[in-house]
Amino acid sequence: MALLGIDLGTSSVKAVVIDENGAVLGSGMHEYSILTPRVGWAEQEPEAWWRATVIAVQEATTKADERRISAIGIDGQMHGLVPINALLEAAAPAIIWADQRSSGEVTFMRDQVGDDLLRQAGTLPAAGFYAATMLWMMRHQPDLLEQSVACLLPKDYIRLRLTEQIATDASDASATALFDVQTRRWSTDIVRTLQLPAHLLPAVLESGQIAGTLTPAAAAILNLTPDIPVVAGCADQVAQAVGNGLIDPGRGSITIGTGGQLFAPLASPNTDAQLRLHTFCHAPADRWYLLGATLSAGLSLRWFRNLLGEASNPDAYQYLAQLADEVPPGADGLLFLPYLVGERAPIMDASAQGALVGLTLRHERGHITRAIMEGVVFGLRQVLDVMDGLTAAPRTLLASGNGLASPVWRQIAADILNRPLSLSSGGERAGIGAALIAGIGAGIYKDYAEILSMAPVAGLTIEPNPEHVGRYDEGYARYQQLYPLLKTLR
Repeated sequence: MALLGIDLGTSSVKAVVIDENGAVLGSGMHEYSILTPRVGWAEQEPEAWWRATVIAVQEATTKADERRISAIGIDGQMHGLVPINALLEAAAPAIIWADQRSSGEVTFMRDQVGDDLLRQAGTLPAAGFYAATMLWMMRHQPDLLEQSVACLLPKDYIRLRLTEQIATDASDASATALFDVQTRRWSTDIVRTLQLPAHLLPAVLESGQIAGTLTPAAAAILNLTPDIPVVAGCADQVAQAVGNGLIDPGRGSITIGTGGQLFAPLASPNTDAQLRLHTFCHAPADRWYLLGATLSAGLSLRWFRNLLGEASNPDAYQYLAQLADEVPPGADGLLFLPYLVGERAPIMDASAQGALVGLTLRHERGHITRAIMEGVVFGLRQVLDVMDGLTAAPRTLLASGNGLASPVWRQIAADILNRPLSLSSGGERAGIGAALIAGIGAGIYKDYAEILSMAPVAGLTIEPNPEHVGRYDEGYARYQQLYPLLKTLR
């Protein structure tokens, strides 16, 4: 008996096969690219997702030497939109979360819907969100929507290829800005106010519900047996939380990948009155979570790496981390605003611009590298401050994402956030979380409480350095002044 989890990320799809005890039997991965046909646009080809999924699943099942898959779970990148035609094919490239073309629609949506209804949705809209993208398509590609039978979120397209069934789940739907997070249903009030085509919204299931079974055609391509149950699945942030045992309030996570996130489980849909954070649905039907996201976390460091001409150097990040480690906390007064593609929480400004402030002749590569690392975490500290104000901030944080694989960046995060950081001993957990949810749907596990015991034990805990904490408090006070000042110069 085995469970298959498919994790559809922004840069690659990963597949993992686990046994009933959560042990990994095999894994696979395949990459794809982001298309930028115009400045500020970010698209991907759904067919490229599917081709990558086939390769990753075949690799994972071959390594596992196990094809008796009992259930399939899937998670994926959030917010994007895939129009589906009557042949159940992608009618156009997917517009993904990083896309900025819908900033005008965001302003329109905020004006039309109003904060009361947006609190029902648990979030302000943002460029790249499903709601804003659908509004943009209504204005600029109405024929495309008229010819579509559904608009899916990214992971739901893969499930469509597996099952030929159109659906989504509450966790992914709640990240569209068209969802009522309290009732866990589409918000008819918001949809009606925006005059959106409600018939294009997929049916909503809970993450562990069976959404369909593997078709004979898909089974043949994947080298699996047909009729394997496929659950609704969830958003990628939710999957990693389930895989790491982050179900109940008290423990949260910090992730630094392409973007950066702070994740805090909730026992009720606690919404920030100013909507500086997102309140979304968790995988269990009686759990929610607060999420604050910065768009350019690892992306900022990648930008600097490429600027230095080190894009082809496989050791570039290790080299930069070494340089940063040689620079004292505070980067000798240099501050970085990581707003390279606008910003989400807590400022929610698609037009925000990045900045290096305080440059002098004494600053070198290491200073800039360290300032970038610190600036990303300062942004996440603003998120943590809002969570503190809602009495929802986690007491401890689990560190995940490639950025926090760096000991330097981990220590910076522990010091700036003044929280212990636990490093998971289990590696990436989103695909495992998706597989465990599939096990719940298939009846292998009774509920989410049962799978908590399969969460990895922290292999290392990074404590804040008291000397650094005070120094960073001073830097953070300066950091908080920058955005309001620089915004006036736009």
